[in-house]
Amino acid sequence: MTQTRVITVYGRLPGATEDVGGPIRHGENPASAVVRLFRESAGVPVSVSRVREVLALTTPDLHEDRVLFDVVPAAAFPEDGDRAAESDLPKGQRFAAYGFVRDPAGRVLLTEIATGFPGAGRWHLPGGGTDVGEQPAEALLRELYEETGQQGEIVELLGVTHRRSSGLVGPEGYPMNWHAVRALYRVLVPAPSTPSVTEAAGGSTAAAAWFEPGDLAGLEVTEVVHWALSLPATGE
Repeated sequence: MTQTRVITVYGRLPGATEDVGGPIRHGENPASAVVRLFRESAGVPVSVSRVREVLALTTPDLHEDRVLFDVVPAAAFPEDGDRAAESDLPKGQRFAAYGFVRDPAGRVLLTEIATGFPGAGRWHLPGGGTDVGEQPAEALLRELYEETGQQGEIVELLGVTHRRSSGLVGPEGYPMNWHAVRALYRVLVPAPSTPSVTEAAGGSTAAAAWFEPGDLAGLEVTEVVHWALSLPATGE
Protein backbone atom coordinates (compact mmCIF):
# COMPACT_ATOMS: atom_id res chain seq x y z
CA MET A 1 0.00 0.00 0.00
CA THR A 2 1.30 3.47 -0.93
CA GLN A 3 1.61 5.85 2.01
CA THR A 4 0.11 9.32 1.74
CA ARG A 5 2.60 12.10 2.54
CA VAL A 6 1.65 15.33 4.25
CA ILE A 7 3.62 18.25 5.74
CA THR A 8 2.27 19.70 8.98
CA VAL A 9 3.29 22.48 11.35
CA TYR A 10 2.55 22.75 15.06
CA GLY A 11 3.29 25.37 17.69
CA ARG A 12 3.31 25.51 21.49
CA LEU A 13 2.86 28.55 23.72
CA PRO A 14 5.03 28.99 26.85
CA GLY A 15 3.62 26.94 29.73
CA ALA A 16 1.27 24.96 27.45
CA THR A 17 1.31 21.17 27.32
CA GLU A 18 -0.26 20.66 23.89
CA ASP A 19 0.64 21.75 20.36
CA VAL A 20 -1.74 23.50 17.96
CA GLY A 21 -1.43 23.03 14.21
CA GLY A 22 -2.25 21.04 11.12
CA PRO A 23 -1.41 20.65 7.42
CA ILE A 24 0.51 23.34 5.58
CA ARG A 25 -0.89 24.78 2.37
CA HIS A 26 0.93 24.38 -0.94
CA GLY A 27 3.35 27.30 -1.22
CA GLU A 28 2.89 28.46 2.38
CA ASN A 29 5.76 29.58 4.60
CA PRO A 30 5.87 27.12 7.55
CA ALA A 31 6.12 29.93 10.11
CA SER A 32 3.15 31.74 8.55
CA ALA A 33 1.23 28.47 8.52
CA VAL A 34 1.50 27.92 12.27
CA VAL A 35 0.38 31.52 12.91
CA ARG A 36 -2.63 30.95 10.64
CA LEU A 37 -3.51 27.66 12.31
CA PHE A 38 -3.44 29.24 15.78
CA ARG A 39 -5.85 31.88 14.49
CA GLU A 40 -8.17 29.32 12.91
CA SER A 41 -8.03 26.64 15.63
CA ALA A 42 -7.62 28.63 18.85
CA GLY A 43 -8.43 32.23 17.94
CA VAL A 44 -5.11 33.32 19.45
CA PRO A 45 -2.62 35.70 17.76
CA VAL A 46 0.95 34.39 18.01
CA SER A 47 4.37 34.90 16.52
CA VAL A 48 7.10 32.30 16.04
CA SER A 49 10.10 32.42 18.39
CA ARG A 50 12.08 29.41 17.16
CA VAL A 51 11.98 26.02 15.49
CA ARG A 52 11.98 23.37 18.19
CA GLU A 53 12.20 20.15 16.18
CA VAL A 54 11.46 18.46 12.86
CA LEU A 55 10.49 14.81 12.69
CA ALA A 56 8.63 12.20 10.67
CA LEU A 57 5.60 10.36 12.06
CA THR A 58 4.54 7.24 10.17
CA THR A 59 1.71 4.74 10.13
CA PRO A 60 1.02 2.04 7.54
CA ASP A 61 -1.05 4.57 5.58
CA LEU A 62 0.57 7.95 6.31
CA HIS A 63 3.97 9.63 6.39
CA GLU A 64 3.73 12.99 8.17
CA ASP A 65 6.66 15.43 8.08
CA ARG A 66 6.06 17.65 11.11
CA VAL A 67 7.72 20.96 11.99
CA LEU A 68 7.40 22.00 15.64
CA PHE A 69 7.69 25.68 16.59
CA ASP A 70 7.77 27.51 19.88
CA VAL A 71 5.44 30.51 19.67
CA VAL A 72 4.68 33.51 21.88
CA PRO A 73 1.57 35.66 22.20
CA ALA A 74 1.28 38.51 19.70
CA ALA A 75 -0.55 41.82 19.97
CA ALA A 76 -2.73 41.27 16.92
CA PHE A 77 -3.41 38.90 14.05
CA PRO A 78 -1.07 39.49 11.08
CA GLU A 79 -2.35 40.09 7.59
CA ASP A 80 -2.77 36.89 5.58
CA GLY A 81 -0.40 37.72 2.75
CA ASP A 82 1.41 34.43 2.16
CA ARG A 83 -0.87 32.78 -0.38
CA ALA A 84 0.80 31.18 -3.37
CA ALA A 85 0.06 32.46 -6.85
CA GLU A 86 -2.49 30.39 -8.74
CA SER A 87 -1.10 28.05 -11.38
CA ASP A 88 -2.56 25.47 -13.72
CA LEU A 89 0.63 23.40 -13.56
CA PRO A 90 0.69 20.06 -11.72
CA LYS A 91 1.49 20.57 -8.04
CA GLY A 92 4.22 18.82 -6.12
CA GLN A 93 5.30 19.19 -2.50
CA ARG A 94 8.23 17.63 -0.69
CA PHE A 95 10.09 17.75 2.58
CA ALA A 96 13.89 17.92 2.43
CA ALA A 97 16.85 18.14 4.79
CA TYR A 98 20.09 19.97 4.04
CA GLY A 99 23.36 20.39 5.87
CA PHE A 100 25.66 23.35 6.43
CA VAL A 101 28.65 21.04 6.59
CA ARG A 102 32.11 21.95 7.90
CA ASP A 103 35.27 20.10 8.84
CA PRO A 104 37.46 20.83 11.91
CA ALA A 105 39.52 23.31 9.86
CA GLY A 106 36.42 25.37 9.05
CA ARG A 107 36.10 24.42 5.39
CA VAL A 108 32.59 24.27 3.90
CA LEU A 109 31.34 21.29 1.86
CA LEU A 110 29.19 22.05 -1.20
CA THR A 111 27.72 20.03 -4.06
CA GLU A 112 27.29 21.06 -7.70
CA ILE A 113 23.82 20.55 -9.20
CA ALA A 114 23.87 18.25 -12.23
CA THR A 115 22.66 19.01 -15.74
CA GLY A 116 18.94 18.39 -16.18
CA PHE A 117 18.02 19.54 -12.68
CA PRO A 118 16.80 23.02 -11.66
CA GLY A 119 19.78 25.22 -10.81
CA ALA A 120 22.23 23.14 -12.86
CA GLY A 121 25.82 24.31 -12.44
CA ARG A 122 25.24 26.13 -9.16
CA TRP A 123 26.75 25.04 -5.86
CA HIS A 124 24.30 23.80 -3.26
CA LEU A 125 24.22 22.36 0.26
CA PRO A 126 24.45 18.57 0.61
CA GLY A 127 21.06 17.00 1.20
CA GLY A 128 17.74 16.37 -0.48
CA GLY A 129 14.27 14.94 -0.15
CA THR A 130 13.46 12.48 2.61
CA ASP A 131 12.21 8.99 1.83
CA VAL A 132 8.97 7.53 3.19
CA GLY A 133 9.54 6.36 6.77
CA GLU A 134 12.84 8.27 7.08
CA GLN A 135 13.65 10.82 9.78
CA PRO A 136 15.01 14.17 8.45
CA ALA A 137 18.39 13.88 10.19
CA GLU A 138 18.81 10.31 8.93
CA ALA A 139 17.95 11.41 5.40
CA LEU A 140 20.54 14.19 5.53
CA LEU A 141 23.36 11.89 6.64
CA ARG A 142 22.40 9.40 3.93
CA GLU A 143 22.37 12.12 1.26
CA LEU A 144 25.65 13.51 2.57
CA TYR A 145 27.37 10.18 2.02
CA GLU A 146 25.73 9.55 -1.36
CA GLU A 147 26.61 13.00 -2.69
CA THR A 148 30.07 13.50 -1.17
CA GLY A 149 31.37 10.25 0.36
CA GLN A 150 31.68 11.96 3.78
CA GLN A 151 30.54 10.63 7.15
CA GLY A 152 28.94 13.43 9.15
CA GLU A 153 27.61 14.13 12.63
CA ILE A 154 24.54 16.31 13.28
CA VAL A 155 25.44 19.25 15.53
CA GLU A 156 22.14 21.16 15.69
CA LEU A 157 18.97 22.12 13.86
CA LEU A 158 19.43 25.63 12.46
CA GLY A 159 15.98 26.37 11.08
CA VAL A 160 13.32 25.66 8.49
CA THR A 161 12.67 27.49 5.23
CA HIS A 162 10.68 26.91 2.07
CA ARG A 163 10.81 27.60 -1.66
CA ARG A 164 8.13 27.90 -4.33
CA SER A 165 9.32 27.03 -7.85
CA SER A 166 6.68 27.25 -10.54
CA GLY A 167 7.35 26.29 -14.14
CA LEU A 168 10.75 24.67 -13.67
CA VAL A 169 11.42 21.52 -15.66
CA GLY A 170 13.19 18.86 -13.64
CA PRO A 171 13.77 15.14 -14.16
CA GLU A 172 9.99 14.68 -14.55
CA GLY A 173 10.40 16.19 -18.03
CA TYR A 174 7.55 18.70 -17.77
CA PRO A 175 6.92 21.97 -15.87
CA MET A 176 5.59 21.66 -12.33
CA ASN A 177 4.54 23.96 -9.50
CA TRP A 178 6.86 22.73 -6.75
CA HIS A 179 6.81 23.65 -3.08
CA ALA A 180 9.70 22.46 -0.92
CA VAL A 181 9.90 22.71 2.87
CA ARG A 182 13.51 22.39 3.98
CA ALA A 183 15.13 21.72 7.35
CA LEU A 184 18.68 22.99 7.73
CA TYR A 185 21.17 21.35 10.10
CA ARG A 186 24.69 22.22 11.14
CA VAL A 187 26.89 19.16 10.45
CA LEU A 188 30.49 18.30 11.30
CA VAL A 189 32.65 15.90 9.30
CA PRO A 190 35.32 14.98 11.89
CA ALA A 191 37.54 13.04 9.48
CA PRO A 192 37.25 14.73 6.05
CA SER A 193 38.48 13.18 2.84
CA THR A 194 38.46 14.10 -0.83
CA PRO A 195 34.76 14.33 -1.77
CA SER A 196 33.37 11.90 -4.33
CA VAL A 197 29.85 11.41 -5.63
CA THR A 198 28.82 7.85 -4.79
CA GLU A 199 25.13 7.91 -5.76
CA ALA A 200 24.02 6.06 -8.91
CA ALA A 201 24.50 7.66 -12.32
CA GLY A 202 21.72 10.06 -13.20
CA GLY A 203 21.62 11.64 -9.74
CA SER A 204 21.19 15.32 -9.08
CA THR A 205 24.82 15.87 -7.98
CA ALA A 206 27.58 16.41 -10.52
CA ALA A 207 30.48 17.06 -8.13
CA ALA A 208 31.34 17.87 -4.53
CA ALA A 209 34.20 19.88 -3.01
CA TRP A 210 35.54 21.48 0.15
CA PHE A 211 35.88 25.27 0.06
CA GLU A 212 37.71 27.74 2.25
CA PRO A 213 35.26 30.35 3.58
CA GLY A 214 37.07 33.09 1.66
CA ASP A 215 36.50 31.29 -1.64
CA LEU A 216 32.70 31.18 -1.38
CA ALA A 217 32.15 34.75 -2.58
CA GLY A 218 33.28 33.83 -6.10
CA LEU A 219 30.92 30.87 -6.49
CA GLU A 220 27.50 30.67 -8.12
CA VAL A 221 25.48 29.31 -5.20
CA THR A 222 21.82 28.63 -4.43
CA GLU A 223 19.69 30.78 -2.12
CA VAL A 224 19.83 28.14 0.62
CA VAL A 225 23.63 28.49 0.71
CA HIS A 226 23.22 32.26 1.15
CA TRP A 227 20.77 31.56 3.97
CA ALA A 228 23.18 29.20 5.74
CA LEU A 229 26.05 31.67 5.45
CA SER A 230 23.90 34.44 6.97
CA LEU A 231 23.28 32.49 10.19
CA PRO A 232 25.35 33.08 13.36
CA ALA A 233 28.59 31.13 13.34
CA THR A 234 27.86 29.32 16.61
CA GLY A 235 24.13 28.79 16.04
CA GLU A 236 23.43 30.29 19.47
